[in-house]
Amino acid sequence: MNVIKTGMLLAALTALFMGVGYMIGGSSGVFVAFLVAAGMNLVSYWNADKFVLRMHRAREVDAAAAPEFHALVAELAARAGLPMPKVYLIDDAQPNAFATGRNPRNAAVAATTGLISQLSREEIAAVMAHELAHVKNRDTLIMTVAATIGGAISMLANFAFFFGGHRDNNNPFGILGVILAAVTAPLAAMLIQMAISRTREYSADRDGAAICGNPAWLASALAKIAGAAGRVPMLSAERNPATAPLFIINPLTGAGMDNLFSTHPATENRIAALQAMAASGGLAATAGRNVGVEAISPSRRRSEGSAAPGPWSRAGSLKRRGPWG
Repeated sequence: MNVIKTGMLLAALTALFMGVGYMIGGSSGVFVAFLVAAGMNLVSYWNADKFVLRMHRAREVDAAAAPEFHALVAELAARAGLPMPKVYLIDDAQPNAFATGRNPRNAAVAATTGLISQLSREEIAAVMAHELAHVKNRDTLIMTVAATIGGAISMLANFAFFFGGHRDNNNPFGILGVILAAVTAPLAAMLIQMAISRTREYSADRDGAAICGNPAWLASALAKIAGAAGRVPMLSAERNPATAPLFIINPLTGAGMDNLFSTHPATENRIAALQAMAASGGLAATAGRNVGVEAISPSRRRSEGSAAPGPWSRAGSLKRRGPWG
């Protein structure tokens, strides 16, 4: 099913890309757009994850560079039955995270330094479990390819005024076609991304809660991230708004038209669903089985100066060292 969805997405985005080419350059524009789109589909399948990580200046970290964060991701991956993904950090104050990669064997998870410094260990575990759920459900390929081609469509539309609207480019619509392409193409790309993002976020919330063992941790994390995302701009996301659907919470502040790329479900609805899951007892929240609790022994908690912290408490976090702030 995911193969079919991926094929349909690529076909729709390719057709949109060619449509923009036609509106700008007529029949010759279609031919050029087809060649570019075909090459982009091939390249993005193998390298879209690298493009996205580079857009956000993510740096890979290993067990030596970020021992606690790397160990937490490794434990979560083992609980999910996944190969160990590559782990990246993004130097940004906004708390957020995303996953990418064409399949579980070639996956990567990335978190901002703001996420590491502002959330408790339990909340970080829940966020990374959500991202690993995307990997497990094989959402990452379709979402990453959508972000790459969607960004290219928006870029082509932005340059439409520079290359279109002249009589010598076989554009049958003239400047009207250029304006139409510049305005409608980014919106159409956003709608395609929206169609695949909303249900996948709910699914990843549910499966991520199962991986980390406690829906309340993820609900708490979502509330904190959503509150910070509206106040703390992420410049790399503002420059590349088509990558916004990859993040657990929309990273765009909404200060400009880029907020049209907000493809996430309402955070309040996601939190309500997780709270309902916790209240129904759908997942056992036994401390001995929960990632983020079992990684910190009671003796170490006492040595760190925290007394019986709960998953909603900042006291449950490790003291901030190294990549943890």
